[in-house]
Amino acid sequence: MRQVDVLVIGLGPGGASAAATAAEAGREVLAIERNRVIGEPVQCAEFIPRPMGRYAQGEGVLQQTITGMKTALPSGEVAESEFPGLMIDRAAFDQAIAERARAAGAELRSATRLVDLDPANRRATIADESGETEVGFGVLVAADGPHSPSARFAGVPPQRTVQTRQYTVPLLSEYPDTDIWLSDEFPGGYGWLFPRAGVANIGLGIDRAVDRDLKTPLEELHAHLVEQGLVGEEILGRTGGAIPVGGLREHLVLDGPLLLVGDAAGLTHPITGAGIAAGVVSGERAGEAAAAWLDGDDEALEDYEEDVRDQFETSVARGVARRQELDRIWRTPAASEDANLRRGWIAFDEYFAA
Repeated sequence: MRQVDVLVIGLGPGGASAAATAAEAGREVLAIERNRVIGEPVQCAEFIPRPMGRYAQGEGVLQQTITGMKTALPSGEVAESEFPGLMIDRAAFDQAIAERARAAGAELRSATRLVDLDPANRRATIADESGETEVGFGVLVAADGPHSPSARFAGVPPQRTVQTRQYTVPLLSEYPDTDIWLSDEFPGGYGWLFPRAGVANIGLGIDRAVDRDLKTPLEELHAHLVEQGLVGEEILGRTGGAIPVGGLREHLVLDGPLLLVGDAAGLTHPITGAGIAAGVVSGERAGEAAAAWLDGDDEALEDYEEDVRDQFETSVARGVARRQELDRIWRTPAASEDANLRRGWIAFDEYFAA
């Protein structure tokens, strides 16, 4: 049986960051990724807030800057607000963090998945094309997304999610803003356009408990933007995926110990779906905590949970509360009233009101 100090499941921003910090602390790290190529397929609108810019220094990562946000309301009113950020190549972003982990000595394996987990005995079974391998670990970092197999094996209930669908299309002129559409046509989510250096990511999120059809409204949004002359008709790429919207898990540290990070921890913003920054921050903190705990700091794991909650819980809890308010009005006349949707979106002061 292979034995490692830290086993990381998932090599998105959270898992790669955890692998990097644990390896930099001198620990033996094995990190696995179920996809063949780290960072691919991209399931993301590829926006990060401006303070995350130091992570966008790798070759090919930074694509363009964003200065503002235009939010379209049901009445047709369009509200403009400042929204500084960066558009990235998400695959290159993930790969750059993974290279940092590899440079620090972490072993990274792609096309490898978790097939069984025994937290009580700190054993995991992983599998690739050559077969299954049993791995013993000191700490496991679960960074394996909204449907986290690690959490499932540990007996944690599944998270509530919404589904997203996105096209990448040609952008016909330079565009510095992101566009947002709030509408009952996108119940449980919203429509978006994020420009990225000659192309645009246009997409939407929908709560499938309300409506299961994502294709029709996305095609209508695409056609509308083509008619406006903003984007081209050609679809260069398609993607989509689940976004956790239920808020932080009840516990971020489970017996084993297992540390949940990023989407697996429920750190994704329940309204915007933003999760890259939270993934990186929680991943780095998890890697540091794992190394410190293995070095004999008995409070390191408790500190990890406390630190992450201090940084994210208030914002995420507010998002959960606003989502619950919106859940009560979808597919009713109230969902066509600007005031109700303003209260449910981060660009408006009403969102932050008591």
